[in-house]
Amino acid sequence: MPKSPMSRSRTLFGRSQETSLVTVDRAIAEFRAARPVLLRDGVNMALALSAELADADLAQRLDELARGRAHLILSAARLRRLGAKGRSETGILAMPTLDLARIETLALKIDAKVDAPVAPAGPLDEAAIELARLSLVLPATILVPVAADEIAGEPLVEVTIQAINAYRGEQVASLAIVGRAPVPLEGAPETEFVVFRGGEGLRDQVAIIVGKPDLDAAVPVRLHSACLTGDLFGSLKCDCGDQLRETVQWMAENEGGILLYLDQEGRGNGISNKMRAYRLQSQGWDTYDADEVLGFDLDQRHFDFAATMLKQLGVTSVTALTNNPLKIGAIKAAGLEVAATQRVLGRPNVHNVRYLASKRDRAGHFIDMDALMARAAPTD
Repeated sequence: MPKSPMSRSRTLFGRSQETSLVTVDRAIAEFRAARPVLLRDGVNMALALSAELADADLAQRLDELARGRAHLILSAARLRRLGAKGRSETGILAMPTLDLARIETLALKIDAKVDAPVAPAGPLDEAAIELARLSLVLPATILVPVAADEIAGEPLVEVTIQAINAYRGEQVASLAIVGRAPVPLEGAPETEFVVFRGGEGLRDQVAIIVGKPDLDAAVPVRLHSACLTGDLFGSLKCDCGDQLRETVQWMAENEGGILLYLDQEGRGNGISNKMRAYRLQSQGWDTYDADEVLGFDLDQRHFDFAATMLKQLGVTSVTALTNNPLKIGAIKAAGLEVAATQRVLGRPNVHNVRYLASKRDRAGHFIDMDALMARAAPTD
């Protein structure tokens, strides 16, 4: 098995030479644990803290340190929902005091409005929002500029903005197979699971090789983003579980194929934000509008690492089993040939028909609603 650049640089007990990856991993862990992370851009430094995870005690201590210098960073999507029409870039709002009630309102409340001038974000701000996205929390971050003497002796994880901004690319470059084994499935007994470390998200990625696809021809491939509610529990709000199981069945009944099961819950927003969006949908919001209320754009996912997985499996040409043009574009951009495409139909129901129509109308998915509804119609 070929080793990744990252694995080649490790010693048995020493620290990895790939310090940027390791440091960002630690920063993500700190950020998700509601502890401030020290961001550095040359001589400029700031403490970044997740807006949704800040508690009263920590906010008070940061407020004393900030002395009026703190600000709240919000994504362009959230600012548009707050009334900043046409906003296409991250922005910041001054926080003379760290008022948690105000922060919660600006970051999360449905009917909130901008209550102060929005200033452009700087490099530290952009990196802080990227750290929030990598950590799968709301893209809303408290930033407190600091000097070195103000934090001397504090047990902080420090990370450069260059390391944060390069992290996704480094994750792709470090992608490596860490385990594989045959796993017979119902209806697809000749199946192998191949586990990759790296890529995107906070867990490993999995390639499910069904049958024995011909790697010298166009291999049927589906990029499937993990969906706990649909894949495992059979949620009626989406068509993910249907697409997953029917794709594997189709591959087993034909000449095989590869399904990549990717850690991208909730279009890359994470399970907690997916549940927040589901709650908004239960109140009448469209799936994409619900995400925008939370500060997310149409789709946060990246698929370059999926193409790297396919290359490591020996795939050069694919028949893409998808309705999503973003996936097709990403495979092509990564240098793989898309010889053909094939639609993947789920089953419409009263709970997911609006969701399916939204994917077609808002995100350009190739979904034939007439064909779906015919599939759902009772047969004689």
